[in-house]
Amino acid sequence: MKTLSLALRNLLRNRRRSLTTLLAMIIGLVTILVFGGYSRNVIFAMQTGYVQLHGHLQIQHKDYFLYGSGNPAAYGIADYQNMMDKVKKDPVLAPMLTMVTPKLQLGGIAGNFSAGVSKNVIASGVLVDDQNKMRLWDDYGSASYTPQIALAGTAQDAVVIGTGVARMLQLCGPLKVSNCSQTATTSSTAAASTNAALPDDIAALSKLETNQEQHKGATSIEMLAANLHGAPNVASLNVIKAENWGLKEFDDSYMVMHLAQAQRLIFGADAPQVTAIQIQLQHTAQMPLAKARLAELLKQSAAPMELLGFAELAPIYGQTIQFFDSVFGFIATLIGVIVLFTVGNTMSMAVVERTTEIGTLRAIGQRRGGIRRLFVCEGMLLGVIGAVLGVLAALLIAYLINHAGLTWTPPGYVYAYPLKVRIWGDLGLIFGSASGLFLVAVISALWPANRAAKMMIVDALRHV
Repeated sequence: MKTLSLALRNLLRNRRRSLTTLLAMIIGLVTILVFGGYSRNVIFAMQTGYVQLHGHLQIQHKDYFLYGSGNPAAYGIADYQNMMDKVKKDPVLAPMLTMVTPKLQLGGIAGNFSAGVSKNVIASGVLVDDQNKMRLWDDYGSASYTPQIALAGTAQDAVVIGTGVARMLQLCGPLKVSNCSQTATTSSTAAASTNAALPDDIAALSKLETNQEQHKGATSIEMLAANLHGAPNVASLNVIKAENWGLKEFDDSYMVMHLAQAQRLIFGADAPQVTAIQIQLQHTAQMPLAKARLAELLKQSAAPMELLGFAELAPIYGQTIQFFDSVFGFIATLIGVIVLFTVGNTMSMAVVERTTEIGTLRAIGQRRGGIRRLFVCEGMLLGVIGAVLGVLAALLIAYLINHAGLTWTPPGYVYAYPLKVRIWGDLGLIFGSASGLFLVAVISALWPANRAAKMMIVDALRHV
């Protein structure tokens, strides 16, 4: 206790130098904590988005994820309703579940034959009410502005397409899509005159439309897809909205439709199937237990099944975590080196200025260990004070940012999330960063302390 009191008085002896050193330590710790809290919020926001879209886990036919995107019929889950019932009624899984819902992914060609254009598309057949409930999941208080799918309460032939698809199908006017310079062909005569130059799929669709002799709205399109037996199947769809899906490649090829419509396209009169069963849990922390239990249930399935988590379905999530970890490590290392040299320089100057004092203490009986402890205690005090003030300053800055009403849009999204710095509650980040700063301060004081302890008494006393 006496050593600590003496070390504190020595620090107060040169207040300007001590304050400068503490300021460098505080700024360094605040930088680490604010960036760590920001990256934590980014990860949570991305996780929220992917869980809302994919669920925590998906049951799929084995190898569908690798090979089945172009052939959903070959990798369909036939008895999906029975499997969903088992999951919902399982006594282990039931308390954890938020949603269990089927999904059918398919590909095809969408055509607006009145304008003489077509586009390869990827479509998702979903139960709209289930998907909209999934988009309300918010385990981390991210308060995302995730939009609801606009298909709720619509007819079975309704579909929502990407704005890029709308531009290519020349539906900009009826769907009010901006940045569209092309004008849609309004004359059926113009379409007929170009029919000979159309691709075979569009020509077939145009002929089908002529034979049907029924009125089509300005947003009607046709979708051509291969059914279960490999034969072409056509569905007439009504586009009710064009949405920006975030990524251009996605926006130029994606659409969402009702599950029943998608099943009719692929399976026709045969028994309907799906390509995935999405499972959303109440909390992400429940994934290991749920995954283990689902693995047991899947062993009872006649068809080979596999279970995928949202991180496997969206590899960019793991890549983002690795990126932020590497940046955090670089910043922490850089700050650590700066603090190391700053504290070391402060302690070295203190040793030089107090050389005579060190010789006097040694002359009256102070041992080398006592001199070493004195300077190490000064480094420890700098570390403790810097860590405490740094944490408090970081919490204050985080509070101001969190209540400033700022928002940001993650990569690949079109809707915003509140900008937050999540420091409070992350004990690992707080204590890890504060402990690291403390250790760096102590290590920085060791070399000057050893140098002071090894001084010869006579040389120290005659130092000017």
